[in-house]
Amino acid sequence: MLKMSVLTVTVIIAGALAGCAQNPLSSGTQANTVETGTLSGDVGNPRNRARIHTELASAYFERGNMGVALEELRIAIAADPDYASAYNVLGLVHMDLRENDVAQRHFERALALAPNDPDINNNYGWFLCRSGREEKSIAYFLAALKNPLYSSPARSYVNAGLCSLGRNGERDAIDFFERALRSEPDNLLALLNLASIQYKRGQLEVARGLVGRFNKLVEPTAESLWLALRIERKLGDKSAENSLSVQLRRRFAGSPEYQDLLKGQFE
Repeated sequence: MLKMSVLTVTVIIAGALAGCAQNPLSSGTQANTVETGTLSGDVGNPRNRARIHTELASAYFERGNMGVALEELRIAIAADPDYASAYNVLGLVHMDLRENDVAQRHFERALALAPNDPDINNNYGWFLCRSGREEKSIAYFLAALKNPLYSSPARSYVNAGLCSLGRNGERDAIDFFERALRSEPDNLLALLNLASIQYKRGQLEVARGLVGRFNKLVEPTAESLWLALRIERKLGDKSAENSLSVQLRRRFAGSPEYQDLLKGQFE
């Protein structure tokens, strides 16, 4: 079963609203579909009406208002039954509602209409991953990455990495996370997940550098502080370990990570 940290889940869900883009600062993500834009152009044009209502649906979905999002998508499809992006967002909404059979139908319809759309491929891949079909999901992330116009390849590399971990493909995950960082050097999910893998593999200096970059880019999380603390403990740097334990207690005294520290459960 796919295991993800709180940070990972937050990012992926937020990501769903812009094609599953990872942006941990915009929370509840990842998972990231149709980007909300300026409502301009000929409103009377069926395709434009569909676009406007799909963008509105994305905004409502981001706020957690699923009922209004679904109503906006109903209007979008009534205006233009062949607008792929509307079916893409419908898939995400029903995925979030855990109505997987309905979500599957909408994603498949979106892909039938726009088979080369990178965001649709990415989102369908994430749906497959979340529904226990990690191995099958990789093909859709790779399909998204084949599109030369794809503006956010790092998101699909990260999603592929997460799904590879879910099927115990650690070596593949490392490759995907490294590719994500080559595409986007400050991608937070790639940094933290790769640091965790390298720590488990005993590559402590590499792991230290990765989690150190993460903690400099954003406010450290309980997970990132705990990982950094365990790295310093294994490297024998008592001063750094003590400093990190103080930060963990001060910032996240109620966290599972701090409870593990109190119990001396470092692995």
